[in-house]
Amino acid sequence: MSEVTKQAILHALSQISADGQSENIVSLGAVSAVVIDGGQVGIVLDFKDKAPDDIASLRADVEKAASGVTGVTLANVVMSATKKPHPASPMPQMSPTKKAPPTPTEIPGVKHIIAVASGKGGVGKSTTSINLALALQKQGLKVGLMDADIFGPSVPMLVGLEQKPEIKDKRIQPLTAFGLKVMSVGFMIDVDQPVVWRGPRVMGATQQLLKDVDWAPLDVLVVDMPPGTGDVQLTMVQQAPLSGAVIVSTPQDLALIDARKGLAMFRQVDVPILGIIENMSSFLCPHCGEISEIFGHGGASQTATELGCAFLGAIPLHMSVRETGDAGRPIVASDNESEITKQYIDIAQKISASLKL
Repeated sequence: MSEVTKQAILHALSQISADGQSENIVSLGAVSAVVIDGGQVGIVLDFKDKAPDDIASLRADVEKAASGVTGVTLANVVMSATKKPHPASPMPQMSPTKKAPPTPTEIPGVKHIIAVASGKGGVGKSTTSINLALALQKQGLKVGLMDADIFGPSVPMLVGLEQKPEIKDKRIQPLTAFGLKVMSVGFMIDVDQPVVWRGPRVMGATQQLLKDVDWAPLDVLVVDMPPGTGDVQLTMVQQAPLSGAVIVSTPQDLALIDARKGLAMFRQVDVPILGIIENMSSFLCPHCGEISEIFGHGGASQTATELGCAFLGAIPLHMSVRETGDAGRPIVASDNESEITKQYIDIAQKISASLKL
């Protein structure tokens, strides 16, 4: 199968015009992002305040054009625009007793949202997310944790909770664990029930976790992202004002290749990269004390230097991290004296400094 390139996608889209305009959507600057993951392509179209009259038809045309590129197996389009009122219609007057609704990207009462992401699964991203959230909380911040991994939610087990969230005034009430507000689709479905959803439903669930949950007030909402660069990632950058992204990778070359893709995706949509964390950096044998670099060592630090972003720190592969996570009591919550806890706190302090918290 031929490798799909951004240039090939843009060339296909350059044949499409909106509302009969002479310029195509590429020349107009409406294509704000093209994310490629193998044969799957995600396209973000942003028309600012010039919404096309027939959005559904345009979306279908764009998906058809992208799907026609050699090597593309699936094309998904997310569109954003603010529809202007018709010139012949007077602007509706807003009642002085009512406030203007929040913009589509605001999460009321949440100051900062950071995404914890990886290019591939199995690098310990969820464990990093919960411990990072707890480390930020230790700085006196109000912190929440959203599990955006719709197909493989891990947060319920990591925080040791099984109860269903309550609904009050049509708003989902987040659960509380170790002082954190937490929410996951895993709280709403049976633990053994597989999630077999197509893209639109996945995107809808992600929006619901963002917009229909009573997160406020929070200084930071940490979002545990699913691996890869698919529907959820596109929905997040479309719906939420991300203050930055943290990339998690193991030191091995295979993981770093995918980590680069994840980092590039956030840069393409103008989300600041707060830095890279090297997880499972080394293994300290609990019996002999020998340090083994099972997955290599220092690869994430080198990658951060090459890509011009911060290296936040290295977390070793240690039994205590796995044991506390499986027990529903993450190491930052259960062992203040652990060197690993201190490393997470050091990483959280670097992130706080970047966000000026």
